[in-house]
Amino acid sequence: MADKDLSVMNSSTQARNDHHCILIPNGSTSNNNSISNSSTDGGGRDVALKTPRLVSLDVFRGLTVALMVLVDQAGGILPAINHSPWNGVTLADFVMPFFMFIVGVALALAYKKLPCKIDATKKAVLRALKLFVFGILLQGGYLHGVHDLTFGVDILQIRLMGTLQRIAIAYLLTAVCEIWLKREGVVKSGRSMLKKYKFQWIFVLVLTVTYTALLYGLHVADWEYQIPSENSAFSSNTTLVNCGVRGDTGPACNAVGMIDRKLFGIQHLYKKPAYTRTKECSINSPDKGPLPPNAPSWCQAPFDPEGILSSVMAVVTCMIGLHFGHIIVHFKDHKHRIISWINPAAGLVIAGFALNFCGMHINKALYSLSYTCVTVGAAGILFVAIYVMVDVFGSRKPTLVFEWMGKHALVIYILAACNVFPILVQGFYWNEPGNNLLRLIGIGRS
Repeated sequence: MADKDLSVMNSSTQARNDHHCILIPNGSTSNNNSISNSSTDGGGRDVALKTPRLVSLDVFRGLTVALMVLVDQAGGILPAINHSPWNGVTLADFVMPFFMFIVGVALALAYKKLPCKIDATKKAVLRALKLFVFGILLQGGYLHGVHDLTFGVDILQIRLMGTLQRIAIAYLLTAVCEIWLKREGVVKSGRSMLKKYKFQWIFVLVLTVTYTALLYGLHVADWEYQIPSENSAFSSNTTLVNCGVRGDTGPACNAVGMIDRKLFGIQHLYKKPAYTRTKECSINSPDKGPLPPNAPSWCQAPFDPEGILSSVMAVVTCMIGLHFGHIIVHFKDHKHRIISWINPAAGLVIAGFALNFCGMHINKALYSLSYTCVTVGAAGILFVAIYVMVDVFGSRKPTLVFEWMGKHALVIYILAACNVFPILVQGFYWNEPGNNLLRLIGIGRS
């Protein structure tokens, strides 16, 4: 018995001395949306007490999914809510930052207690990898579209980046920061919280400075791309885009596009970028339309709105969401939380519009610094409003649909935004592929 007690004591001491694995009593972990405390019963035994699930996270996530479905389905009919062709911000342009923001908030709760940092890191890497591969399958071109019953994609043409891929990258980097870049210590005030997470804020500063330096400092040389000929599938027209500039933020000669062309190859970029709806590229701008006379040479060039450099600022958005989550973890008073949220959120919105006024345009495709500030600030303000409504005042009935959508966000995204549901419906037809349910209700092609 003494030997057994000694071995248990030694293993416990070894776990405490391990810098990567932290020994935590059983039952102290919590789910992503709840905060747990502990108390004792009459017999002196520890009893885990869980506060109610933080409903505002699910509602915010569900509202974002609903917004995504709305702009995807109605954006073609109402160009005013569709993605901005280039500079400026519309309703659709808030969807991606809202997703990034709420991922960060949830990560702060998920990694509040870490039994083992190495295991947590392995799980984060695996989850991010699964999400990235899933994104390539859904958005790389394997599913050709709502009106096409074929499938498969040429590996030489597959799109490598996309919405889920960007979320995977932001999730992984933010999770690693939360696992490894936080100091020990008790948080009693906003200052002590900044001290605890100062290395995370240094990381945010490094990302922001790096992005800005590359966007405005890299020289963009002339480049060319090929447009398939209408007369033959085996011939193409090579088009030259003249640049030779530095610090340009227009559609043709920006550093964001150049980096993606260099790293991925232009054939792996998004084939239908939003700038095809600009006045230079569409006679029906801001809607899609034929090319106007003397259209610029870049109008038909691929450009990925979820590219590498632009994803850097998406990570920053996720990190700011992580800070909002830290406030939930460390501050229990509603008033303290709301004040700690609303002040930086409002400040970010003001800073974003100020940067835009100074010439750093709000731009979703580039994920500019001004766009980051405006959208993440708006996300923070909306989150506060939802929190006050459902978690402070307990008014959940008006948001039950959004709460349900938030709990099933990934499934809804796959079925709706990735056109999986319409494709599945069209897969059942009578006599010929054109005779399907979507055509019957007026959605499918004639």
